[in-house]
Amino acid sequence: MIEFAPSARGSLGVEWEIALVDRATHDLASRAEEVLAGLEGRPRADHVHRELLSNTVELVTDVCGTVGEVVTDLGATLEEVRGVTDGLGLELLSAGTHPFARWETQEVSAGERYATLMDRTRWWGRQMVIYGVHVHVGLPQRERVPAVLDGLLTFHPHLQALGASSPFWEEDQTGYASNRALLFQQLPTAGLPFQFRTWQEYERYVDDLMTTGVIEELKELRWDVRPAPHLGTIEVRVCDGLPTMAEVAAVTAFTQCLVVDLDERVERGEPVVTLPPWHVQENKWRTARYGTDAIIICDPENAERLVTDEIVRHVERLAPVAERLGCSAELASVLDLLATGASYRRQIAAFEAAGGDLRAVTGQLVEEMRSGRPTRRA
Repeated sequence: MIEFAPSARGSLGVEWEIALVDRATHDLASRAEEVLAGLEGRPRADHVHRELLSNTVELVTDVCGTVGEVVTDLGATLEEVRGVTDGLGLELLSAGTHPFARWETQEVSAGERYATLMDRTRWWGRQMVIYGVHVHVGLPQRERVPAVLDGLLTFHPHLQALGASSPFWEEDQTGYASNRALLFQQLPTAGLPFQFRTWQEYERYVDDLMTTGVIEELKELRWDVRPAPHLGTIEVRVCDGLPTMAEVAAVTAFTQCLVVDLDERVERGEPVVTLPPWHVQENKWRTARYGTDAIIICDPENAERLVTDEIVRHVERLAPVAERLGCSAELASVLDLLATGASYRRQIAAFEAAGGDLRAVTGQLVEEMRSGRPTRRA
């Protein structure tokens, strides 16, 4: 039996993975241990975690009630991190992948957990030089979790298109808006979740995995959307690393509104649109490839629409939910992000404007992280 610790509906927690880069070269710098050591004794040191690779730090919020609280929490932690990294000659950036770094030269963080992962996954595991944003949204009752998760998969392409920020990989322009999405799913327990009708079906599935040695603990399920029973949340891990605080706020608001709306509808016994697994899988590929230009499958009857039209429709539909949750401005900013262009578009625009110089891309990502807002329209 998997215990689920109920949370207040709509409560939030956000994890933001950030890359450390050398100020002079903009290449990845494996110096996370120095940064963590420099944070010791500071008020928000426990809000910064190590990750699989030592070129990464993860900023983690407390439990928050509103998107505004998330922004305040992350902003305070980011300021403390900068107080260390500025003195070490490091810059910060967040994107699904680094445009030109080589995976072969990256150092794995010390620890048995990471060593075990690398031993099992080998070549694919070593290639996980990727970054994401994870949004936790609280749910009050575990019996509704499977239905909410199933309904949320209908919105996987909406979130992936908004958060796509990995068009480059080891100096190559991949032709994908989110190359990270397809890289990450190569790990044996990553990618799209299975769809369960009841919590008991989910428990039986986890029991099968543990009995057969596929996983040893629940967090080894690295799905794009997954229950986090110990926190009482659904964790949405769809988005690439987001370069700016403004984008984190927009995506968090959209995610919070979607989850709360779905949970309320399931509680009232109202129908929730769900898609068969083959449509969910196809939508993921389409938005990984085409980003905000993707045409997605919207219902089981095979209706197809442009993903940006669907995003606009749902932002407008969710406006009353956002007003109740206190995130109207942040939800509306999703439309600003569409107008400015998702990060993958801005990165490609910087690359082309600089005549194919990838340093211009990293320079833009560094600048956007510092300013907190996109600095270019694509």
